[in-house]
Amino acid sequence: MAEADEFGGEASAAIKLQTFPALIPWLATMAGLSLFAILVGGMLGFVMVSTVRSSARNAADPAVAPATKLIDLPPIVTNLADPSNTWVRLQTAIVVDANPDVKPDVLAAEISDDLLGFMKTESLAQIGGASGLQHLREDLTERAVIRSQGHVRELIIQTLVVQ
Repeated sequence: MAEADEFGGEASAAIKLQTFPALIPWLATMAGLSLFAILVGGMLGFVMVSTVRSSARNAADPAVAPATKLIDLPPIVTNLADPSNTWVRLQTAIVVDANPDVKPDVLAAEISDDLLGFMKTESLAQIGGASGLQHLREDLTERAVIRSQGHVRELIIQTLVVQ
């Protein structure tokens, strides 16, 4: 029995010696892949940091003047078409191209008058809910762009109160 233990022990030692050299290429491959991953991660981090720094530098550059300006429109208070006893108060602002040909006071008055007429034709069901508010915003922006002959970039709904 002692001889069987000796041969069994020698056999397992021989297997261990044979598997150890097989581990060396595997360990070398894992070390190489880990080193590659570290290098690629470092390069990507460097690229991201340099992109953020350059965009921050561009944003902080005071030589670039804004090409738009924000004009607050007077609040609109009117009743809706259906139900007629429902009142709405709409306060908006427009983003306008910084064009010297555009007179902001005249443009604001024209757009406010057009929005007042439009709001009188709306019903409560049309402006209800998230999709109704989105459709209202799109319709008002479209009317403002048409009224301003393309000088308005966006109409911002600041407050909308329905009573």
